[in-house]
Amino acid sequence: MVTIRLSRGGSKRHPFYQIVVADVRAKRDGRYIERLGFFNPIARGGEVTLRVDRTRAKYWIDCGAQPTDRVKQLLKQAARDEAATAVAAA
Repeated sequence: MVTIRLSRGGSKRHPFYQIVVADVRAKRDGRYIERLGFFNPIARGGEVTLRVDRTRAKYWIDCGAQPTDRVKQLLKQAARDEAATAVAAA
């Protein structure tokens, strides 16, 4: 089975997560199939907190990949941010 989950990077007390598509048997920070984006929970100033390729995420979900609970929340947040940006640009 394939899952969409977070892979941790960064240093101690400064996490940085990659949003990846991986086989459930792979280690958390190990081998993955495709990288979909990133999540930086401690972004400050002008740094980007979340970036996700939503079209590829939708493709993988349609193919049967199961996102984790946290990734589901992040995908919803990315959709809200994209909608807010579209409204602000109009």
